[in-house]
Amino acid sequence: MKTSIRTHDGRVALVTGAGQGIGQAIALALAERGARVIATDLRPPNDTVEKIGPSGHALELDVTQEEQWRSVAGKAREVGEVDIVVNNAGYFPNRSIDDLDLLTWRKTMATNLDSHFLSVTYSLPGMRRKKWGRFVGISSNMVGLAIPGMSHYIATKMGIIGFMRGLANDVANDGITANAVLPGLINTQATALQSEAEKRATWGQQAIKRLGDPEDVTGAVLFLTSDDAAFITGQAIVVDGGQYRIG
Repeated sequence: MKTSIRTHDGRVALVTGAGQGIGQAIALALAERGARVIATDLRPPNDTVEKIGPSGHALELDVTQEEQWRSVAGKAREVGEVDIVVNNAGYFPNRSIDDLDLLTWRKTMATNLDSHFLSVTYSLPGMRRKKWGRFVGISSNMVGLAIPGMSHYIATKMGIIGFMRGLANDVANDGITANAVLPGLINTQATALQSEAEKRATWGQQAIKRLGDPEDVTGAVLFLTSDDAAFITGQAIVVDGGQYRIG
């Protein structure tokens, strides 16, 4: 039986892409640890907030739109200054380089990378006032794998790692950390269309022979957003069952 540890009492956490999958699991886990959670998605993630209960708040947010970030920041202050930002929203169409067009490239960049910059723009001032904050960017283990048709996606996911590394240096003196989490193939609606053979081919490369569940990603996020990780910043933690091997 799982014991709830209130490691995040008094914290306010904003999670993007929280309507389902990994984002929903992260929002629920943060709430279970005591955080007040602002769950955002293209449509208000009411289902997620119903599962959280009174400490949850659902807001609409297109992460590519600065005016929507500004609006969410204003509404979030009614809950409290945001202490934790977990950027999970993502866009990942498969396009070979021959089929990749500029519109798809720019949408991928805006969704997967611009969103991180905008989240910092509207969350950093409050964190600095408190002298405490946590940024976690959800990247992907795909940055270390040979996957065709994903050059645009991999570029953004590498960019998240680089942005977190650079951001870490800019905010360290304010008691704020910035890290990336790199999940592998996770059992979500986004991977539901893959055949069993395709899924088995993936986990056949892993040390742990199964598809990951959204809850498998939450442990790394909970740790990085806690006081226990106060001396960890600018890092990339891979959560993929041992598929991505360094070297």
